Amino acid sequence: MTVRTTRRVFLSAATMMAAALAATACGSPQDTATGGGDSAAPVKVGLVYSQSGALASYGKQYIEGFRAGLDFATKGTGKVGDRTIEVTEVDDAGDPAKAVSAAKDLIGKGTKIIAGSTASGVALQVAPIAAQNKVLFISGPAATDAVTGANKYTFRSGRQSYQDVVTAKSFIGDPTGKKVVVFAQDGAFGDANEAAVKTVIGGAGATVSSVRAPASATEFTPFASQIKAAKPDLLFVAWAGTTAPAMWQTLDQQGVLSSTTVVTGLDIRASWPTFGAAGAKISFLSHYFDGASDTEASKALKAKVNTIDLFHPDGFAAAQMVVRAVQEGGDDVDKMVTALEDWSFDGVKGKMTIRAADHALLQPMFQAKLTGSGTDFTATAQKSLTGDETAPPAVAMKG
Repeated sequence: MTVRTTRRVFLSAATMMAAALAATACGSPQDTATGGGDSAAPVKVGLVYSQSGALASYGKQYIEGFRAGLDFATKGTGKVGDRTIEVTEVDDAGDPAKAVSAAKDLIGKGTKIIAGSTASGVALQVAPIAAQNKVLFISGPAATDAVTGANKYTFRSGRQSYQDVVTAKSFIGDPTGKKVVVFAQDGAFGDANEAAVKTVIGGAGATVSSVRAPASATEFTPFASQIKAAKPDLLFVAWAGTTAPAMWQTLDQQGVLSSTTVVTGLDIRASWPTFGAAGAKISFLSHYFDGASDTEASKALKAKVNTIDLFHPDGFAAAQMVVRAVQEGGDDVDKMVTALEDWSFDGVKGKMTIRAADHALLQPMFQAKLTGSGTDFTATAQKSLTGDETAPPAVAMKG
């Protein structure tokens, strides 16, 4: 297990950016901090995330966002009051066992705040460790709905799957009487997406069916024919892997993209060329892309990373939440929890609110379109949905 500890003194450039937010209506982690506690000892924060493995690109965006967010939230000092935020980064490589081991090691060394979790499977294993040890856990890009309401010590700094599907539903207005088809690969990923669409869009009055393809499929014409024959009002595509370009090309060639509204999630920028010529014909639900918002936080983040990508806002929000927790709670984790519950703050995406009942993070989501060709694509926002419009149903806190 590789651990990299960094003590950061941040440049003052972000200080001027942050100052403009101090007078906003929502609570802001840039407010004057006392830091709590009885000493000026550093505040230990452990970031356990994917530095390597299948989701390393997501992890890279998360940590870049976290560093920019910490700079923003502390007005360039890297401190809360007189206390330095001491960050230890650990690579879990997307492995839940490694993440649990790292979290336990950090907790054993006195760390009371753990953040990260790029992968959903990791977050679901770390959350119980937080509850058992009564430390604050702020999950990152992990989108599984099960993180919400996991226990009183677990929060999230990114969106959850329900918010994705609600955004997809927004493309067809009132779903009552509409026909929706889910096109996905066989397996857990496809199962989860089909179940979510049936719950969210089917539960709102639509008739939901599915067309499923083996994960090994390379010829997609038969599946395109099934989809056209179903004549859906909305086609929801959930796809992962290297066959995506061939799949999209086939749907385009067979006229599926021109015969109905086709919605899928907009992934990281590196994936955009996989849509090819089909990209301009697809409606995208989006967690975030560069230019989706124009907030003080987004300006500060962009100044640090140049081009904002999908999971930069998750890291940025995590840092804002860490600073808020330390400002109000000092070394008392229960006070940190109370400070975060029902807190609204101005994030990269806009207004963010942590629902006290189950710690869901209510946040804007976006409808987007792609333009361009080859490797040069641009995303533009078609519509922004508020945190209230995309709010998942409240769930009972499990622990």
